[in-house]
Amino acid sequence: MKKYKVEARTYFSKITTNKNHIAESSADEIQYLLDDYVSKGWTLVSTDAASFGTAMYVYLYFEKDA
Repeated sequence: MKKYKVEARTYFSKITTNKNHIAESSADEIQYLLDDYVSKGWTLVSTDAASFGTAMYVYLYFEKDA
């Protein structure tokens, strides 16, 4: 049997000429989360993202054997 977990993060846009600023500013935090979950035996199985207004929502889906 598998256990599942969802990690959700919200990132807000700001006024800038750099269209990749959310990806660049969130990369370190997401990498930290991935490293932390992997060290605890979780495997990243899927990702998703959605935007609404000035916010971007990133979802990381993990699983591991129970």
